[in-house]
Amino acid sequence: MLNWRRDPGYEQRVIQHEQRKMQHEQRMKQLESDILRVRSDSERSKERTKLIEKEILRVRSDREQIEKEIEQLRQENARLKTLNASVRRLCFPPESSSIPQTPTAPNCKPS
Repeated sequence: MLNWRRDPGYEQRVIQHEQRKMQHEQRMKQLESDILRVRSDSERSKERTKLIEKEILRVRSDREQIEKEIEQLRQENARLKTLNASVRRLCFPPESSSIPQTPTAPNCKPS
């Protein structure tokens, strides 16, 4: 018959193995949770990026519209300055003009 003795450190090694196994499982659960959180954060970031890109496009469009309006106003302003200069030249000639101004009597009424 064989002489069989139980290994005195066997029980301790089994307990340590079970503890490491539980720690490993807890760590795996934590990593899986972290992965889900990172994926969720990534999706939110992608959505925010899309919203920001849309806002950028809207702002660019608004800026282009404003620049067109500014250019139209500049052109209108230039036309008005030219028209104003023409009105002043035609309606209010300088005093040194060759056309003599007709004096108006105090009791004269415009025709």
